[in-house]
Amino acid sequence: MAALTVERVSWTIGAVPIVHDVTLHLEPDEFVALIGPNGAGKTSLFNLVSGLRRPNSGRILLGGDDITAQAPHRRARHGLGRTFQTSAVFGSLTVAGNVALAVQARRGGAMRAWRRRSDRDLTLRVAEILAEVRLEHRAGRTAGSLAHGEKRKLEIALLLAGEPRVLLLDEPMAGVSTEDVPALVEVIRGLTAGTGRSVLMVEHHMEVVLDLADRVAVLHHGALLACDTPAAVMADAFVQEAYLGEGL
Repeated sequence: MAALTVERVSWTIGAVPIVHDVTLHLEPDEFVALIGPNGAGKTSLFNLVSGLRRPNSGRILLGGDDITAQAPHRRARHGLGRTFQTSAVFGSLTVAGNVALAVQARRGGAMRAWRRRSDRDLTLRVAEILAEVRLEHRAGRTAGSLAHGEKRKLEIALLLAGEPRVLLLDEPMAGVSTEDVPALVEVIRGLTAGTGRSVLMVEHHMEVVLDLADRVAVLHHGALLACDTPAAVMADAFVQEAYLGEGL
């Protein structure tokens, strides 16, 4: 069973098709990159999958469950997580405090429970998540003091606190300095390494896409132009023609 299925999904504004008849699936442990020039419909498709927008037609399945009509918070409860292009962390809280709040939100407990030092299970879970994103050495730092690349790692940690099965990463490299990219790439690579999680990532840095993706899906004017291995997509004549002068 696919981890995520987008089945003949379309979305229009007035008579203008923004996303047109897109069918796409992710398998467990699979990493799929979604590419295309500005205006291709990438963020719109993410909005449809995450529930910020409702498609005009088609359906979206998480595992075998139809989530097309579900609100974003219900999709999150069922195992769908998303990051956004802009950073969204509590800058005045510590790194560990940010993750603790996210864990508490997942568990449905009172936020003030983080202040009870007796909650050893919470402390251990926070430490586990920070280790996965390689931020354990920053646990006591305020989130606002982190470099941008580390803030991206923290955003992924907040996502992991929700225990997602499918992660939507919206341009994780945006604003990250060149020297911080390799470390962030390794954190993202680990998200699907035998974890059972799947990742759908929008990213403009093609070297990152080619390094991480099992398959690459190409959107063009809202339609899915190709979805195949990175090598096959880059050699596809239709892809080359569509991007002539636009650049991948």
